[in-house]
Amino acid sequence: MEYSRRAIEAIIKRVSQRKLSPESAFKKLKDLSYESLGFAQLDHHRVIRKTLPEAIYTPGKTTEQIEKILAKFFKHGNTVLLTRLSEKIFRLLNKKFPALQYSKSAQLAFLNARKPGVRSGFVAVVTAGTSDIPVAEEAGVTLEALGEKVARFYDCGIAGLQRLLDHVRKIESADVVICVAGMEGALPSVLAGLISKPIIAVPTSVGYGANFKGVTPLLSMLNSCSQGVAVVNIDSGFSAGCFAKLIMNQINQGDTRPKKH
Repeated sequence: MEYSRRAIEAIIKRVSQRKLSPESAFKKLKDLSYESLGFAQLDHHRVIRKTLPEAIYTPGKTTEQIEKILAKFFKHGNTVLLTRLSEKIFRLLNKKFPALQYSKSAQLAFLNARKPGVRSGFVAVVTAGTSDIPVAEEAGVTLEALGEKVARFYDCGIAGLQRLLDHVRKIESADVVICVAGMEGALPSVLAGLISKPIIAVPTSVGYGANFKGVTPLLSMLNSCSQGVAVVNIDSGFSAGCFAKLIMNQINQGDTRPKKH
């Protein structure tokens, strides 16, 4: 359980016991919601509002700033993700935070990862090509840090459609599919025409000149003629992972399938 939630429950209990006035409780709750470091405002209640933890976008921040932010979240015991983190800076941070875990392929680090639940569902992460894997890994590792199970299906692009067809039944068994593609970005539309599950399409900047650094697959995905495709920003594996997590949360609330013990 997150530190901030325990603190809120303690305040509510004191109000119910008439040991704390509503006015004082309001002030304490307000103080708990976020913390100012001057250069950053840390949102400790994001996980309560959204079930998604705070994320630190590391480019543009100094190592000292990242350390100070991380120290506060570490103190509160909250899950925290550090996106687009270089291996060099991770090694510096890891000296002060030995529990910090890192995925080089995803350029993502995390503290206090959630343990996978007993539910049988999972998210499928599919890429068109090998060059799309870094963006796909950002999505997959984000989900795993948030306690979801992930199955990866890489290099299944339409240039060799048999590669996709060989895996389509396994992909169909997922609860949600994240489909990552560059070049012309056709894979999500093709896959959506074959399966019934919701697809989160992620355009990547992988491709030659007319790819326009991801604009071409972005427009292709937005214009998909297959139903059930939602699109996130270019190279935004993190956003796709968070979106898939919210869908999994909703499925989990109404899940009546047998649990695995």
